[in-house]
Amino acid sequence: MTIHTVVLIPGDGIGPEVMNATRKILEAAGSPLQFVERHAGVAALDRGGDDVLPADTVAAVREHHVALKGPCTTPIGKGFFSVNVALRKKLHLYAAVRPVRNLPGVKTRFEDVDLVIIRENTEGLYSGIENQITDDVIVSMKVATASACHRIAHWAFRYATHRRRKKISVFHKANIMKMSDGLFLNQARQVYENDYPNIAYDEVIIDAGMMKLVQDPTKFDIILCENLYGDIVSDLCAGLVGGLGVTPGANIGDEDAVFEAVHGSAPDIAGQDKANPLALIMSSAMMLNHIADTRHDNTARVCGQKIRDAYNKALEDGQKTRDLGGELSTSAFAKAVIERL
Repeated sequence: MTIHTVVLIPGDGIGPEVMNATRKILEAAGSPLQFVERHAGVAALDRGGDDVLPADTVAAVREHHVALKGPCTTPIGKGFFSVNVALRKKLHLYAAVRPVRNLPGVKTRFEDVDLVIIRENTEGLYSGIENQITDDVIVSMKVATASACHRIAHWAFRYATHRRRKKISVFHKANIMKMSDGLFLNQARQVYENDYPNIAYDEVIIDAGMMKLVQDPTKFDIILCENLYGDIVSDLCAGLVGGLGVTPGANIGDEDAVFEAVHGSAPDIAGQDKANPLALIMSSAMMLNHIADTRHDNTARVCGQKIRDAYNKALEDGQKTRDLGGELSTSAFAKAVIERL
């Protein structure tokens, strides 16, 4: 059996707890993995470092090409810049992928939700280019390049083909931001017309698209967005199926990939064994699938499916954490999944 090295970045707040639960499940499932632990965010500063994204963490991901990451705190309106954004930029992780599906035993107002949000991950307003013009005026620059817009569109259509998805909807605001969103839209349209006419395609102004999502999310399949829109749309879609605690995430580039829990670090419950580890568990199953696809290792695919079957069965049996209406702790939920492997 081939063993694959994965960089574990526990994060901070509830990160170490959900990472510990996930690691136990991966080991119990017999995953073909070995782990190298590195740190980022507040956890890196707490260990005496002066950088929230240490060079050895980035170097480890570049060496091993796959990482599993817990949540990292980002201060609001002050302090250091987002670790997540910095990691995506340094490693050129231009494709953010967020599958959103109903789960057994997690009742929501919608049924048969099966969406994938694909988000351009390196440009837009998240480029972080801000300037103070006067005491009362701040300007933020939205960046769009033809190469990055074309790259994410092509990636999305290739993903749709590989996963046998039927349709891509591009969410945009090109009626107002005619140049930046217009460029994004035009590049997506070109990729569709020139390379993937077999995939159904439509273009939706984002405000109307958000309304349509909360009316009937089953009308959508893959939603392709620029950076900021993708962040907002993916969180809204998470709310359709039970929240951020039940939605996995991946950041993928041509060389490297980081799989993560996309929820926050929840410092108010850190260290109390209350957090739902499911988002990171689901992300680890996505990671195994990625390893299977990129390294042609069916053992990883089988292991990922075992983990998915186990957490689905646990939920179906009513084994849920408090955020989903249950009573289980972080460690107790992990145990429930392990018992069903």
